[in-house]
Amino acid sequence: MKEQYIVGRNPVLEVLKTEKEIEKILILKGELRGSIKKIIGIAKDRNINIQEVDKARLDQISQESVHQGVAALVAPYVYSSIDEILQIAKKLNQPPFLLILDEIEDPHNLGAILRTAECGGVHGVIIPKRRSAHVTGAVYKSSAGAVEHISVAKVNNISDAIEELKRKGLWIYGADIRGEDYYYDLELTGPIALVIGSEGKGISRLVKEKCDFLVKIPMLGQITSLNASNAASILIYEVVRQNYGKKR
Repeated sequence: MKEQYIVGRNPVLEVLKTEKEIEKILILKGELRGSIKKIIGIAKDRNINIQEVDKARLDQISQESVHQGVAALVAPYVYSSIDEILQIAKKLNQPPFLLILDEIEDPHNLGAILRTAECGGVHGVIIPKRRSAHVTGAVYKSSAGAVEHISVAKVNNISDAIEELKRKGLWIYGADIRGEDYYYDLELTGPIALVIGSEGKGISRLVKEKCDFLVKIPMLGQITSLNASNAASILIYEVVRQNYGKKR
């Protein structure tokens, strides 16, 4: 199994706050200032092995990501089941709020979506096993560590997952430019799941047919679609506004 590294100061700090197994932390030689000192202190308290390495080693590990002088070798990400996600909502005494991602293949988009989902109180995110980015070091980095605070389920078939959620009482809202209703004109309360499509194709036809509602975001310029993470952010926070806006 390929080793999984988390790179960047904030992502490493976030994973250190959890109980996730960390095999070792690599620090750039001579880089012992600022938040790096905090990382070293926490790692020592947890008896985690710390190694000083040269820049070439960190560049090799991080590939295209900016490592900021630190990387942590961690145990592989553990995915949840749909039932486990629903149990999270039940324990919080809240209606389930899920996000379904239909073939989001860019890890940076996935990371950005997970970060917004965690901030917006989403109980869990569902992704397909095929034709999708999975939880990797790049996703950790782009999520700023939010991956460690939100559950992700990986399923064989998104359409089947939607049917399962419907049987358990959730309403499914898909984001689609050809939707009949603007997202702010519908009541987005109670047990719901939002479906966000891929960067290029949007929601696939079969998944679209499974949705209870298709909602659109106003597009007033020349470009006809938003980045998937932007669209997800808008819809997630409309759910937040409708459920919590008057209570805060």
